[in-house]
Amino acid sequence: MANTRKLRSSSGASVTREIDPFLVALGQRVRSLRDRKGITRKALAAATGVSERHLANLEYGEGNVSVLVLEQVATALQCPLAELIGDFTTRSPEWLMIRSLLENSDETTLHKVRLAIGHELGTLASGDASSTRIALIGLRGAGKSTLGAMLAEKLDFPFVELSRQIEQFAGCTIAEIQDLYGANAYRRYERRALEEAIQIYPDAVISTPGGLVSDAVNFNLLLSHCTTVWLQAEPEDHMQRVIDQGDFRPMAGTREAMDDLKAILSSRAAFYSKAHLQLNTSTQPLDATFGLLLSLLNENRTLHQKSKMQYSA
Repeated sequence: MANTRKLRSSSGASVTREIDPFLVALGQRVRSLRDRKGITRKALAAATGVSERHLANLEYGEGNVSVLVLEQVATALQCPLAELIGDFTTRSPEWLMIRSLLENSDETTLHKVRLAIGHELGTLASGDASSTRIALIGLRGAGKSTLGAMLAEKLDFPFVELSRQIEQFAGCTIAEIQDLYGANAYRRYERRALEEAIQIYPDAVISTPGGLVSDAVNFNLLLSHCTTVWLQAEPEDHMQRVIDQGDFRPMAGTREAMDDLKAILSSRAAFYSKAHLQLNTSTQPLDATFGLLLSLLNENRTLHQKSKMQYSA
């Protein structure tokens, strides 16, 4: 059943309009995806050729109602809407059966299933969380470059800044990759840089781009071959550190920079939390934070060594 929303017309008069819950949920998913990938509405409009006003209507639950026709047909046919539009997870009976088994599972169960599938397919490295290849993840301004360089020096490991590797492969800056070739091309460069880093460096500290978690393939690759650490920080610290670096992407040109940053953090938090370890970089000075990082990694290494000994016994 549709809800109603009071809106203001161009003349200033109050207008009551029906808002369908399906369209509201669709709009929320669009906004969440946009936040997760750190794309402004203006940038999305430029990339799609769809006006900002139309995108705003979509996010507010006032999208093209023709999508409701598909939803109603799917309901009548008792099938997922994804099956109608050709989602790959509906292309065979086995896929459909897997979807139905997992449909109501909680995050803990899904996590176990994902690991089991990875082991079954051989896509999970044997090292996993005990790997000596360490990857730092998190939004820009979390401290990945600073702590990563310190950690690499302490461990005498190579320090790999994946963003710089991506730029070397592309022969231009990340901003130029996005502007000239688009997000899909950027993800391909990101995957190539990550695959090469994994292949070349058995021991390394890798600083990753903040949006890497937005690509499931790249993030799975990282989780499978590295001990991952999510460096967290308060939004204000993220903002100030980025300003101090003289780089204001992706919030440049918006008046609601802090709101955008918080939305990105919120939309990515569930993905960042998949990291093997977590550390807040806002609650203590840099030296103390580095000490905590070393302790965290040492404890993790000790834990896995004990687990291997118990398994061998």
